[in-house]
Amino acid sequence: MEELSFKKYLHKKRIDAVAFTKARTEQYADLKKEFDQMHPDSFTSQKLFIINPIRREFPFKEVTEVKAEKKPQPRPIIVRPKTS
Repeated sequence: MEELSFKKYLHKKRIDAVAFTKARTEQYADLKKEFDQMHPDSFTSQKLFIINPIRREFPFKEVTEVKAEKKPQPRPIIVRPKTS
């Protein structure tokens, strides 16, 4: 199983890691140190009340893809055999 990095964890929790790092360098370093020492699920359960305010303060802005409209496909022409 691939080990989850702290930045990927923050992305998964919809937190902007770059903005969080710039604004609160010391808290980021402390949380990263603790994250590296335990399982991500344990970290989430222990730090939930810290993660939620951070998520609200530094929301991750997701890029939404614009889907092209599909043109309706014409109905197939069914050629029926002539019966006489």
